[in-house]
Amino acid sequence: MSDKQQFNIRVNGDDRAVTGKPSDTLLRVLRDQLDLTGAKRGCDQGVCGACTVLVDGTPQRACLSLAINCTGREITTVEGLAEPGALSKMQQAFVDSGAVQCGFCSPGMVLAATALLAENPSPGVEDIRSALSGNLCRCSGYEKIITAVQSVNAGLDQPEHDHAVGARAPRIEARDKVSGAARYVDDLNAPHMLHGAILGSSAPHARIVRIDADRARALKGVEAVLTGEDFPNRYGSFVKDERVLARGTVRYAGQPVAAVAAIDEDTARRALLLIDIEYDELPAATDTRASLAEDAPLIHDGFADYEKLNLRGAQLDAPDQEIGQGTDNVLWRVDISEGDVDAAWADCEVILENEYETHAQQHVYMEPCGALVEIDASGKLTIHSPSQSVHNVQAKVAEALGLPMTRVRAVSPFVGGAFGGKGGPHVQPITAALALATKRPVKLVLSRAEDFEFLRSRHPSRYRAKTGARRDGTILAREIEAVFDAGAYCDETPAVMCFGVFAARGPYNIPNFRGSGVAVYTNKLRTGSFRGFGGPQAAFVGESQIDELAAEIGMDPVELRIKNAMRTGDQYIGGQTVESCGYVACLEAARDAAIAAGAGNSSDAPPGRKRGLGYGSSLQICGSHSTSANVYLLPDGSVALNTGVVDLGQGSDTTLTQICAGALELPIGSVSFAAPDTDSSPFNWKTSASRVTYTAGRAVLDAANEVKRAILDNGAEMMECAVEDLELRPGGRVGLKGVAEQEITFRDISARAHYRVGGPIMGARSLMFDGEKLDPKRVLLDGFVFDNFGIYIFGAHAVEIELDEATGRVEVLRAWCAHDVGRAINPSAVEGQIEGGFVQGLGYALFEEMVWADGRLINPTLMDYKIPGIAEIPAEIHPIIIEDPEPTGPFGAKGIGEPGLVPVAPAIANAIYSATGARIRKLPLTPERVL
Repeated sequence: MSDKQQFNIRVNGDDRAVTGKPSDTLLRVLRDQLDLTGAKRGCDQGVCGACTVLVDGTPQRACLSLAINCTGREITTVEGLAEPGALSKMQQAFVDSGAVQCGFCSPGMVLAATALLAENPSPGVEDIRSALSGNLCRCSGYEKIITAVQSVNAGLDQPEHDHAVGARAPRIEARDKVSGAARYVDDLNAPHMLHGAILGSSAPHARIVRIDADRARALKGVEAVLTGEDFPNRYGSFVKDERVLARGTVRYAGQPVAAVAAIDEDTARRALLLIDIEYDELPAATDTRASLAEDAPLIHDGFADYEKLNLRGAQLDAPDQEIGQGTDNVLWRVDISEGDVDAAWADCEVILENEYETHAQQHVYMEPCGALVEIDASGKLTIHSPSQSVHNVQAKVAEALGLPMTRVRAVSPFVGGAFGGKGGPHVQPITAALALATKRPVKLVLSRAEDFEFLRSRHPSRYRAKTGARRDGTILAREIEAVFDAGAYCDETPAVMCFGVFAARGPYNIPNFRGSGVAVYTNKLRTGSFRGFGGPQAAFVGESQIDELAAEIGMDPVELRIKNAMRTGDQYIGGQTVESCGYVACLEAARDAAIAAGAGNSSDAPPGRKRGLGYGSSLQICGSHSTSANVYLLPDGSVALNTGVVDLGQGSDTTLTQICAGALELPIGSVSFAAPDTDSSPFNWKTSASRVTYTAGRAVLDAANEVKRAILDNGAEMMECAVEDLELRPGGRVGLKGVAEQEITFRDISARAHYRVGGPIMGARSLMFDGEKLDPKRVLLDGFVFDNFGIYIFGAHAVEIELDEATGRVEVLRAWCAHDVGRAINPSAVEGQIEGGFVQGLGYALFEEMVWADGRLINPTLMDYKIPGIAEIPAEIHPIIIEDPEPTGPFGAKGIGEPGLVPVAPAIANAIYSATGARIRKLPLTPERVL
């Protein structure tokens, strides 16, 4: 007998009949029965605010509200805000102000802000912070959200630009995101769709003695149960050390050991409880010290037999010292040396040596990982999933399941943030295997806790750093030794560790540098790419020691940085010449702005509190790996752009569109951007490593210029003149130089090409970064997985903090964040990346930390793991754009995705020292450590 009942609820002005259990949440009813998916499932605990709706005008968490209790009340979802043919004023303000990035939190933010303005039409900043304090955003840094709310009734005009490049253009997809029209993977459904669920290991290290899934398979509604025995293939980026489901041994608590497909999610999760697994628990090593101990348990006893790969996917013939031997828990080793470090110590008048430690941070993208996999009659899979590369999903799923890539198609719906955490496979191989087993579509979306326990974190690290200098501040030598915690599987650890060692020289001319690193397996979830890719760890170490050196020799820390700073024409490790370097300009801009604002004066602090001003710098890279782009002139004279690049919320769709439009003198609206699809999109490695604007931007610009040449060639034939006599004119026209009335349109030219002469006009460009490679004659590079790094990018932050002497609590009051971006293609998007990176870095510096006890993660939810909300951000975050054009970049542009996070932790640590004289060398900078 069913316990479901029918009742009516009033939604967006309409009475709707629904059927549900008394326990059904309003969120479930809105999404599953009424297809109102603007309310998002972000945590199911009422913490993130992504499911916010208005009930009688008051914001409520739909995941905590029972649907049956909402009868007789007026419910408004984000879909109900839009006015006929137009967005609401609040929705439009979010679009115009650049307040939308990944968009997953935007519907909830918009509704909470709408309720605020209905009650208070002219809110102050503190009113806005209070009203939105229950709505989390991981992308934006909240600054532009505050601006959006303030602008609704302020009548602020949006600036207009006569050229696409440099315009503060609204994101091309922002209207969909603020209106609820944007579909993320959990918003998608398919006919006859099944639902998947994953069972994770309860033990951090154990042999699987027995798995009995008979009761689960017998449960009505269950269509498939898979275990590790169904997955013979190993896969991995550098070391093929993992399978889709654990087989024989589990190596971390939460590791997937079984998967179920059933008629609905409830049935799938009930089936998990019926799977009986017997474990023989083994000793676990849950940190690098324990893992490197002589009596440590061996985590991968078959390591010697694993296939080892390099970044390009070819067999790696590495010397023994570069990788582990399978007799201990060492995964990878790297050694870098340039100059003569040992000889340099004798010339140093000051030598500092200290140890530093960083911790595990969770990505906390607002959209948990998931996938919907469809299968056609021929057995071809179509994978809809949030990822950082559809091409990587295609390749990894094919590899994991032993399929040819022609049988795997990957497409990207909207992506609710990633930050590196969706760069590798997550649930796609499991979901694809369930679809293959059942011959039906399967959707599998992780809960927030499962996402925490199953996937990836930032690498914890330990460094020993030694820096030597003359008394005048000239730095002569630096030596670092690093230990990186890889977790239970390799993932991208070798690359992250290599950069974490390489970048420890920092943005400085240090002629003698030696760095070594060792990556170690532990019985925790795998660690992988995370915004900064080893740079935040290296910066915390290097920038902390720079300030320690300044204190030792009695020199201003900014002047010490400037004295040793890299400049245009200098070379980094391995001899790569830096052709564009605005680092000194960044330092000076951040310092001058902070000093002008009177930052860091403890006399301004209330009794019992101290203020300090600290600085931190960043050196990152952009431009790595390969990409491609196609540009096609449509018959009406507009343009179609296809790159394969996935927009994670950083705005790459818009930026690449602006580059294409700028090259062809078109308005942005005359360029369409194709969604990534492996069946039709040209290859792009990943949206990762701050590389898209530079690398994909170059491909787009070159392809657009190819179209431009064809347009001019056709125009010259049509106008019977030389190509050199023609010019592109704004709005899709070609004209005779110096003769205003002599012109033809792109439409005319395209029609001729399509239907009369030559065929359609298209441009295509493929490229791999083509700059200088690291010189093996100049630098020792044992175990180093890269042969070049692309373009170097620089930044500097000044951060003012206030510290409570009684509790040790640190509050960041103001920040000035200067970054050299070469050329800001879209200044609003650049500012959003700087602000968002700063706030994510603030969480990393002060309170975000994944904590394990007995090998089990004890804070796997947003109730236990704190990320910065709008109430925790500084009163002022000032993004400062420095433009030092990169000669090889599209319109001079470089990347900006990661750098905003990198200097934050050292700047705050240095500010604490400035305020108190206390030097803290371990992250996070919690009140207990500060006190």
